[in-house]
Formats: sequence, structure tokens, C-alpha cells
Amino acid sequence: MMRFEQINAEVLYSTDDITRLEQSDIERLKEMALDTPRQRIRLCAHPETNDSLHEMMIVHVRDVFVPPHRHVGKSESFHMIDGALDVVIFEDGGAIKDVIHLAAPGGDQAFYYRLSKPYYHTVLPTSDVVVFHEITNGPFRREDMEFAPWAPMETESSDVHMTYLNALRAKIA
Repeated sequence: MMRFEQINAEVLYSTDDITRLEQSDIERLKEMALDTPRQRIRLCAHPETNDSLHEMMIVHVRDVFVPPHRHVGKSESFHMIDGALDVVIFEDGGAIKDVIHLAAPGGDQAFYYRLSKPYYHTVLPTSDVVVFHEITNGPFRREDMEFAPWAPMETESSDVHMTYLNALRAKIA
């Protein structure tokens, strides 16, 4: 069973020298995500925010809102563990450039993606709960994230978020 330090409601850091996850750990993370106000949680396997390599197990519930953003000078990759999600890539002005349908291995969809250019992007879970392994280069500094000026911010109401998510889902349907 994994051991961790809880930094806040949504962020856990592994306290093991060798991080191992079992299916029971994934189920525990899924339960924990359902109990957070924003319906998400991440387990960081890297030791601290200044680490040069960040590896995280991330759990999102279907209607989680991740504002479209980009990371200049960074890359990221996802490896699906459970469930499915769409990664939506945008042009600078907000038009949809690409949609990458990802799902856990075993089906017809891709289970891995890597983004190496600073495109605006967001994720849309398409299953009730999704679990993925994200790898990106550190260090993490929130001020390095560039949020899309044409999309709602996290500080806006959940009604604004749901309106945006529903409109985005309709565009890619």
C-alpha cells in the first residue's frame, strides 16, 4: 500500500523511496478524488516541486474543469491507466487544432500521448472517472502556466465552467 504526505485536498506526495502502486491504491485515489471540492487528486512520485522530472498519477471525475493553458519550454505526456479522456489542442486564437481520444489500454483508442510544443490544451474526461500517469519537466511554478485568454478561468463559477465544457463537448461531438 502506498504511503504519502497530503499537501492539500488535491495533492499527495509519495513518502516512499521506491513508489509502487497497486490496483487498491488506484481505487483509493479514485475515492479520494470524489471527496475533493474540485473532484480531482494527484499523487506526485517526484520528491518536491523543484524536481527536474515530475511524475504524477492523476484522477479526474467527468465534469472536472481544467482551464485551457500552455507551458512554454516544457513537454508533457500522458499514459492512460483507467477510463478515457479527450485532450483538446487549440490554436492560439481558440479554434480547435486537434482532439486526441485516449483510453486505458485494451481498446481501439490511443493510450499514450506526448505534447512537445507550447499549444494551448485542456482535458475532458469522457468516462465517469479517469486515471492517468503524467510526466513533465519541472520545476513546477504556477506562474509559468499561460492560461488561454479566450476561456474561463478556474476562479469563475461552476456554472460558467459547465457551460464552457458543454459547448466544447458539442464542438468535438
